[in-house]
Amino acid sequence: MRSSDTGLGGGRLAVVRTLLLLVFVALAARAAHLSVIEQRGARRGVAQTQRTLELAPERGIIFDRSRVELALSVDAPSIYALASVRDDWRGSAQKLAPLLGMPEASLEQRLRERRSFGFLARWVAPNTAEKVRALDLPGVGVLEEPRRVYPHRALAASILGFSNIDGIGVRGLEQREDDWLRGSARRVPVERDAAGRLLMGALDEPWNTSGGDLALSIDAHMQADAESALAEAVERSGARGGVVVSMDPRTGDILALAEAPGFDPNRFREFDFASTRSRAFLDAAEPGSTLKAFLIAGALESGSIATDELFDCEEGAFRVPGKTIRDHRPHGLLSVADILRVSSNIGAVKIAYQIGRRTHYNMLRGFGFGEVTRSGFPEESTGLLRSWMRWGALDHATIAYGHGINVTPVQLARALAALANGGMLVEPRLVTARRPPGGEWQATPVQVTRRVVSEQTASTVMSMLAGVVSHDGTGRDAGLRGVSVAGKTGTAQKWEAEKHRYSSQRFVAWFMGAVPADHPRIVIVAALDEPARPAHTGGASAAPLFARVAAAQLTEFGIHTVPQRPVAPRVEAAEVLIAEVETPERIEMPIPAAAEAAFEPPSAAAPALAAAPRKLPEIERLGGSIFLPDLTGLSVAEVRKITAGDALTVEITGSGWVVSQDPSPGTVLQRDGQPLRLRLSNGARNRSTLGREG
Repeated sequence: MRSSDTGLGGGRLAVVRTLLLLVFVALAARAAHLSVIEQRGARRGVAQTQRTLELAPERGIIFDRSRVELALSVDAPSIYALASVRDDWRGSAQKLAPLLGMPEASLEQRLRERRSFGFLARWVAPNTAEKVRALDLPGVGVLEEPRRVYPHRALAASILGFSNIDGIGVRGLEQREDDWLRGSARRVPVERDAAGRLLMGALDEPWNTSGGDLALSIDAHMQADAESALAEAVERSGARGGVVVSMDPRTGDILALAEAPGFDPNRFREFDFASTRSRAFLDAAEPGSTLKAFLIAGALESGSIATDELFDCEEGAFRVPGKTIRDHRPHGLLSVADILRVSSNIGAVKIAYQIGRRTHYNMLRGFGFGEVTRSGFPEESTGLLRSWMRWGALDHATIAYGHGINVTPVQLARALAALANGGMLVEPRLVTARRPPGGEWQATPVQVTRRVVSEQTASTVMSMLAGVVSHDGTGRDAGLRGVSVAGKTGTAQKWEAEKHRYSSQRFVAWFMGAVPADHPRIVIVAALDEPARPAHTGGASAAPLFARVAAAQLTEFGIHTVPQRPVAPRVEAAEVLIAEVETPERIEMPIPAAAEAAFEPPSAAAPALAAAPRKLPEIERLGGSIFLPDLTGLSVAEVRKITAGDALTVEITGSGWVVSQDPSPGTVLQRDGQPLRLRLSNGARNRSTLGREG
């Protein structure tokens, strides 16, 4: 009995142990379910209603050297869609398509494929955004995101460039400084309600994500003057386009860079991408006789020639292996200065032969030709300068007067600046200061590359270049009243690759100059692409353009002057017969008798620099913001016409024309913001000051 009782008790104990083990297993399984499966489901549920969006950051502001805003970012409405719109694909597409200007079938397909957050349309008009909100479609909403805006439209567009719809710089300084300007993505916590609408959480502080600011070397007032003068010159000469580069020879600061044709970076998607390049940095062309100045500088510096040396210019024809070099007018013995003054090709060739290929090449390299200017501008061209070991006698001859070598306008301006500042080659400076988000402005240093020639050589060549702008020099139309000018003309025949020869009908007209010649403050390079005959030469078309730009820009330094010679109206090629010449420098252009009265020197009572008439500016609106245009030079009636319909408080002081405005052009205002103060004067009506005081 005792033995069987013991066996029965052991069996019961085993059953109890088994039951307890099963209970523990069940509890462990439940714990695992709660900690893993249920938490995963909870997270999935949260993910359906909560998430974090990454939005493009606000790019930094780009200012001119006087802190006028040239590029800034504003909030613009964009239309988004979520997967929850799937309840009614077709109905939603039917309602949205006419508002967004999209094909209904295409929009429906995009909605069907939507699996998460995505934009349907970017940067729509405010009234379009309001209409989309009014539809109250499930999963469709409006989100404000940064949009890049250029308040002065085409002003300095080629150097500013633009950023694309995703806020990435793809042209010009927007591209070069993209890392500095862009900042970091904004992380925005959002929730979705039952209808699929986004409920925005708190945004990061703007200075935590926004990019840094830039102050450029560009002066908006000089830039506007240069662009206006270039547009007039292109129209007058019938040219395909043109470039004007204005530089401070001491610092390398590019004060103005005008290009024609231009474009509006606010509408960059409407232009062919290639047409938005900066021709001043990316396009290289043969510089013609402007290169003679650097040939002579190198020859004097090397001691190969003396200033009083005479060269026989062979009465206009000089045979070299493979070609006869001709001057547009016959000359006998000419001094070095006279070779520059009359732009003798033969004299230049003889100087080049005297200094030799290697010295000639090293001189050109010394002035920065054949290399980038170190400006850092995206995709900047090096130009074309072949090694001297590949020069034949004909190559050496043609390079002496600017053929067989390609340079960019910025390279040419930099080289002339070296002569104007006493022989130092400086790097072109585009950015004068940077400001980190929430920080202080930090200046960027001036960079000097090397000494090219001595101060004495530079001064000697500058004196010779002043003779080019004398009454009997090829650049006389670049003269200014009361101000000395040093410069050089150039007329380069364009190469026709398909015919393997230089064209007798297509030219690039150049003029480079420095003012005042005795103490240069500005170096200017002006070029016109294919001006029509007979004003196709540098002296006839580019020199007057230089004078117009220089006169306007010198006023910024307190120097008031006007072009010494009037600009004639365009004369069609049929009106004047000219002889075919090789690399002509200047041809006199007669002024019709009926027009002579229009070119009398201005009287003392007349304005020193008449401004070209221009279309009334318009106030730009985007959302709740207003971009102030340039109102200087306008009458009270014109101001009222422009500001009618906007809730702006305009305060006017004085009478006559607007001479200054506060806030300055390009400022962004709210409709209920500060007043617009205008000061008027009865003086000359001038549209060239862009609202600057005084």
